Amino acid sequence: MVVSPKKSKHFSIVSWNINSIKVRLERVLDFCQRLNPDVLCLQELKCVEASFPYAAFAELGYRHAVVSGQKQYNGVAILSPHALQATRVGLLPRDPAARWVEASIGALRVICLYAPNGKEVGSDKYSYKLDWYAAAAANLRENYSATAKTAIVGDFNVAPADIDVHNPKERAGKLLCSVPERQALATICALGYHDHLRLKYPDETIYSWWDYRQFSFQRGKGFRIDFALVSDGLLPHCLDTTIVRDERKQERPSDHAPVVLSCAREACLT
Repeated sequence: MVVSPKKSKHFSIVSWNINSIKVRLERVLDFCQRLNPDVLCLQELKCVEASFPYAAFAELGYRHAVVSGQKQYNGVAILSPHALQATRVGLLPRDPAARWVEASIGALRVICLYAPNGKEVGSDKYSYKLDWYAAAAANLRENYSATAKTAIVGDFNVAPADIDVHNPKERAGKLLCSVPERQALATICALGYHDHLRLKYPDETIYSWWDYRQFSFQRGKGFRIDFALVSDGLLPHCLDTTIVRDERKQERPSDHAPVVLSCAREACLT
């Protein structure tokens, strides 16, 4: 029997780098049953489209999906009980990496992304990361107006400020925290997109990712690299953004915690 998500006065978007849908499917399904998000955005699926568990999500009411998969690496998806319209997959025409999907739900445009990590500052993969960010900014500049209602969510692989890093002095200039990476993210924000969590909680230490090594989670050695950026047009309708830290405490967790953006329902759907 297909179950439909419960309706709420809030319209919620969840973004979660799950680090393998195969390994953490039951965890994600349980989360959906408890929170009933209107839109579920997933990153790092690590599977091709044909292997994605569409039926398992449909049983919970998430019958609409746009998925861009890749064997063993990357992969992004948007799922919803609401119809997904004007879907798009991919950002760079010649880039084989599955890092970008987008869809419209009512009046809302949702972009789910998984930015490159970069490996280490100065490497070829680091240059690719900066090029990818430049392409993302160009795409938003040329094809979108910030006055529209748009949410850009996902794993951005950048800690935008020292408050988003457990040891900023130690991490200064290093991967996730280097000036070029922060400038690349700032370029996108300057187009009219806002880090909603930081607007709501400007002084709070909040992390979304903890390395699996050296008990980083237990020792509070985290980074905030997962965001919900909201456009000028959506910002007045946004209510809250939270990070569900408890999901990182579970057995065999993802190294990322879910980000939840809540908005006024009527404004998103009409």
